Amino acid sequence: MNKKVLTRIAIAVGIYVALVALVATFYDDSPTKMKWEDRQAYNKQYIANIKLDKLSLDQILEDLGSPDITEAKTVAQDHYQLTYYRTQHIKSDGITTIEECTPLLFKNESLYAIGKDAIEQYQYFK
Repeated sequence: MNKKVLTRIAIAVGIYVALVALVATFYDDSPTKMKWEDRQAYNKQYIANIKLDKLSLDQILEDLGSPDITEAKTVAQDHYQLTYYRTQHIKSDGITTIEECTPLLFKNESLYAIGKDAIEQYQYFK
């Protein structure tokens, strides 16, 4: 190869590396900035991999953003918060319903239950 071709290849690789570095540094990939389809898929994958008692409410809020629906109550000295994150699309009406979400129950800001069990536990505490 001649020197001119090698120079052009080196310049192209340098531009590519610079663009990748810029995207990695400045692109905000938070769930709140995602399209609803991408956020829903992200929520589903994230929730499928979490472990009970390993995450706090603050960590979930940081990783998933604000919940689509939330409920909270205090019983005796314990604070319960039931958050719903959209994980499955049912109807295109512009409204997110509980049926389209996976519930997460937090007791004193620690993850306590996931899914149908979360709703049952939340309703049990009176």
